[in-house]
Amino acid sequence: MVTQNSETGDADRLKDEAARRSGIHGWLDGIRSTRSGALTLKIVIGVIGAVMVVGGLIMVPFPGPGWLVVFAGLAVLSTEFHWAHKVLEFGKRTLHAWTEWFKRQGWTIRILVAVVTVIAAGAIVYVGLRTLGIDLIQIAKDLL
Repeated sequence: MVTQNSETGDADRLKDEAARRSGIHGWLDGIRSTRSGALTLKIVIGVIGAVMVVGGLIMVPFPGPGWLVVFAGLAVLSTEFHWAHKVLEFGKRTLHAWTEWFKRQGWTIRILVAVVTVIAAGAIVYVGLRTLGIDLIQIAKDLL
């Protein structure tokens, strides 16, 4: 049995329990065993997760892994925040439902979804480049 120091309270016991756990969970439990460690971990996880979610949302309209980064950011946030876990589970359910719906559709709908996706991605890239002062249509005219 571990004796408790009056200055640390349950921290020594929590650290001993955390040491018995292996891997990342034991390490995180060790950090969470003190108030300052728990607060620091919440802040660090919150900042990292928020940066990932915001960065992913910025990338969503562009071709690439935007939604993947959003879900990864939510997974990071869900290690410390219960609301993020709920949002992540909702997103997983919604994605699964949409995927199942898409699988049941015929080739006409699948091709239509692909065409709309390509047109939307192309328009977003065009507008993005246009705001940077690059006009792809003018460049194509000059080349022809």
